[in-house]
Amino acid sequence: MAFDPGTLNSALAVAAGEDSALIAELREAFLESARRHLDLLSRSRCDANWQLAACRLKGLAASFAMEGLVDLALEAEGGAPGDPVVQRKINQAILELGG
Repeated sequence: MAFDPGTLNSALAVAAGEDSALIAELREAFLESARRHLDLLSRSRCDANWQLAACRLKGLAASFAMEGLVDLALEAEGGAPGDPVVQRKINQAILELGG
């Protein structure tokens, strides 16, 4: 699944207008938060922590209309803690978005 950074760019432009510095700052904050949620997923060993990390990632992605990332977070929510396949997919999505 390829992730189009255009959706993120559009969401950031709506939030920041034409302020390129603010757009860059918001982009980095989004990517940092996504990486942090992935890190929480990777360290989760129980259902509750895994579910919480997946739910937070889903909320972040939904806030920026990143439907593909929402879908991956939903996949994580339905999976077992520590699922390496979904973690790799999420990591790849973050990388494709510029992170």
